[in-house]
Amino acid sequence: MSLSPLVLTLVGGLLAAWLIVACWAIVTGLSMRRAARQARYQTARLGALLQSAPAIPVLIRPDGRIEAPERLARWLGRDGLPVYLSELLDENGGLEPGDARELAAGIKAAQRGGKAFMLPVRARGSNRTLLVRGGPAERELAGHGAIILWIFDATESQSSIEDLQGQVGRYRDALEALSGVIEAAPMPVWHRTPDQRLSLVNSAYVHAVDAKSAQQVIEQGVELIESVDGVSPGANAALVADAQAPSSRMVPVTIDGERRLMRVVDVPLGPAGVAGYAIDMHELEEARAELRHLIQANRDMLDRLSAGVAQFGPDQKLQFCNQPFLSIFGLKPDQASADTDFDRVLDAMRDAGLVPETPDFPAWRKARRQWFLSPNALEENWLLRDGVHLRVYAQPLPDGGLLLIFEDRTEHVQLASSRDTLLRVRNATLDHLFEAIAVFAADGRLHLWNSKFRQIWSVQESLLTQHPRVDDLMAALSDRLSRPQQASLVHQLIRAATVERRQRGGRIAFADGRYFEFAAIPLPDGNALFVMLDISDSRRIEQALRDRNEALEDADRVKTAFVSNMSYELRTPLTSIVGFAQMMQAGLAGELPPQSADYVDAIIDSTNKLSKLIENVLDLTQGAAGGLPIEHRPIDMEALVREIAHGFEARAAAQGIDVTLALQASLGAIRGDERRIRQSIEHLIENAINYVGKKGRVFVHGDGNQHGVRIVVSDNGPGIEAKLQSRIFDTFSRFGRTADGRSSGLGLPLVRQFIEAHGGSVTLVSEQGQGTIVTISLPRDA
Repeated sequence: MSLSPLVLTLVGGLLAAWLIVACWAIVTGLSMRRAARQARYQTARLGALLQSAPAIPVLIRPDGRIEAPERLARWLGRDGLPVYLSELLDENGGLEPGDARELAAGIKAAQRGGKAFMLPVRARGSNRTLLVRGGPAERELAGHGAIILWIFDATESQSSIEDLQGQVGRYRDALEALSGVIEAAPMPVWHRTPDQRLSLVNSAYVHAVDAKSAQQVIEQGVELIESVDGVSPGANAALVADAQAPSSRMVPVTIDGERRLMRVVDVPLGPAGVAGYAIDMHELEEARAELRHLIQANRDMLDRLSAGVAQFGPDQKLQFCNQPFLSIFGLKPDQASADTDFDRVLDAMRDAGLVPETPDFPAWRKARRQWFLSPNALEENWLLRDGVHLRVYAQPLPDGGLLLIFEDRTEHVQLASSRDTLLRVRNATLDHLFEAIAVFAADGRLHLWNSKFRQIWSVQESLLTQHPRVDDLMAALSDRLSRPQQASLVHQLIRAATVERRQRGGRIAFADGRYFEFAAIPLPDGNALFVMLDISDSRRIEQALRDRNEALEDADRVKTAFVSNMSYELRTPLTSIVGFAQMMQAGLAGELPPQSADYVDAIIDSTNKLSKLIENVLDLTQGAAGGLPIEHRPIDMEALVREIAHGFEARAAAQGIDVTLALQASLGAIRGDERRIRQSIEHLIENAINYVGKKGRVFVHGDGNQHGVRIVVSDNGPGIEAKLQSRIFDTFSRFGRTADGRSSGLGLPLVRQFIEAHGGSVTLVSEQGQGTIVTISLPRDA
């Protein structure tokens, strides 16, 4: 088939065009291949960079799908990546439930409001802490509503943060504790800023400047101390800050109106400013002054001691010695001056012959030098020439020095010898005493005894030399007693003397019939002296006297009964005699001649006196038997005394005796037996009239108070001898002669008996040639 040239030309043109297009396509394909290869390389690099980056990108599409690298699964402890957000946020998504809820809220807020957020979360079941930064993603990535999350592994950072927070807390606590210490410090403490203004003060500072609060001090800049030598506290702090060296100075400060000396210290704190504090040195300075005075007083006291005292310093130089030290060793002041060497002092003592004789004095002196290094105190006895005894006491001092005390024991040794002699004399004396002597120590052990003690108890010397305790000793000797259980009595007495320091005694009977009186006496040294005295003979005499006394008491009871019976028996005939005599006196038997009438009057008078005497005897016997009846009725004492005195006026006037009454209004009334009290006063006035003699004077005085009354009967008669006054109130006792020559001796005994039955008392005061005073005291209510 033949083609036309036109067709061939068109075909040729098409082939050429196709070839051109093919070449362009090949060139373009090769170019695009190179671009794709470059894109893949860049993509691989970006992927490697993302894999090695500290953060993991997570893209959350609007439909909830998740795109993220595989590392996210490892960080969350999952087997694979979650496909949807819901898988990441559920309980098996790998996050703690609370963190998952907060992350969901953050994502929702970012989707709705387009807000970025940052949230720390924790992987479930591990210590890994993740920091999530989230926000809206660019539209080019996933369209509208996508969220991009960047997840960082913040485990190490979180641990560092927690450590830092712990350190901050500790520093805060330490700062608070330091602030508390500064606040509680008893001394003023302050802090200044770099511009030397007060920024902090404690309570002691506030109190010292008498301010209301620390804020007031800081705001007003109240300074504790005044300017010294023109330098203010702030200026001094500035100097300290510039020098960067602490400053200390003694400054007087006025606190609570009292001037006190304080040590003020400023301490530079670098850029933080300057801190300061003030220490009250007033008491310390006073203590130092007192210590100086005390040291001087001690030295003055040591000079007054009889013992020699020398003190050496750590350098073995003499620091002090008292006057007795110089006197004992005959040293001159220049030989014992301050800074004198220890060896030189010993040399001077040797020259005076006041150290023990020794063949090697240098070695002896070297050994004494070791006293400075001894851990304990040392004591030596030096026997010097002429029989002088010295006791040397060496006391090493804490500062390395040495204190030496030299005591002259010569007199003590002589006294000890004399004491030993006296002890031998004492033992010999005790062994020859008639009494048994034993001394028991404070712990109850037998300490000392004499031979009489050993003989009385029939005990072997070997037992006593063992110094047994009192309980063991008496248990071994109890068979010597008639009642063995009484052995504990001795133990109790010794205990009372040693422990309770009380003296006690008693009696004890032996099985062989002997009786002993014993006593336990506390001694000043805490021991007890046990003394035994044989009273066997005295016991027999005492029993004889007791039997005789019982016989006399029986005789007295028989006599009292006899007198009482006789008194009752005499009253019946006396009553008949008085009755018939009164009938004759009344003329019932006819008119009597004058002489017979006088006889009848004498009979009546005598029978009345005899009746009165019988009544007195009956009263005495009743009182002795305790059966004296006493009535208790109101008694007008003034009227009673006045009536009794008037009853004696005729008798007193017949004898020329003046009876004077002096009754005060305070006498008043009492309660008692009027008859007994009347008898008592009558007896006193009658005795005064009987014994005062003619032309005598009897004075009756009465007064009283709220508690009782007092009746005083006095006379200016011959008085009573002093040796007879003690028996004036004895029954049937008569002393001197009455005016009529008669006295029964019953008046004063009855007075005492009646008055004491009322709870009162009777006293008698008499002086021979001056008269007698008898006083009756009675209570208001007997």
